[in-house]
Amino acid sequence: MPVKDAVVIRFREICEERGMRWNELAVRAGVTPSSVYSMADERRRELSINLIKKLCDGLEITLGDFFNAPLFDELEQEIK
Repeated sequence: MPVKDAVVIRFREICEERGMRWNELAVRAGVTPSSVYSMADERRRELSINLIKKLCDGLEITLGDFFNAPLFDELEQEIK
């Protein structure tokens, strides 16, 4: 699984745990809803660490907390 997909899955997991929708995440993070929805777009392959950090801030978690999930330990090598 590409890291971008893992990031989207992780944000979905956290939002589902908190009963939060993408729009609410965007408002809390101070970004546009289109930024969050485009992150989840399968055609988009790259994400900026700045967006990830803002979304984590909106969730009141650190980047360490966000990436401290088994999902990220199981990623395949991105360089082929």
